[in-house]
Amino acid sequence: MIRTLIDTSAYSSFMRGNPTFKQAVQKIDAIYFNPIVIGELLTGFLKGKRREENKKELDVFLSSPRVKILEINEETGEKYAVILNALWKAGTPVPTNDIWIAASAMQYGLRVLTSDMHYGKIPQITADIL
Repeated sequence: MIRTLIDTSAYSSFMRGNPTFKQAVQKIDAIYFNPIVIGELLTGFLKGKRREENKKELDVFLSSPRVKILEINEETGEKYAVILNALWKAGTPVPTNDIWIAASAMQYGLRVLTSDMHYGKIPQITADIL
């Protein structure tokens, strides 16, 4: 069973019809989002001209029985601290929101689907960087 947390870049690429991401998402059995990804998407929608259409498309996507929204809790915070500490020691900066996304993936034992290369700098997770 393929269980994957989709980050903002992957969802956006999928919705834009990128064939690589469409094929990757179609192979996933269980798709996960966390509130950070949803917040990033909603922020982008607020800045765009297709605000309502994008929100409706997201709602339809999230209503799929294959899609689950993860909880961020104290354990997620602990995973975040482990990842951030390792990145500091390595001198490797990664955007804060992406560390939270990685922390969720680490906590729940999920792969991350993304187009962001910096996920490859996070040794605590497995990222499918397309």
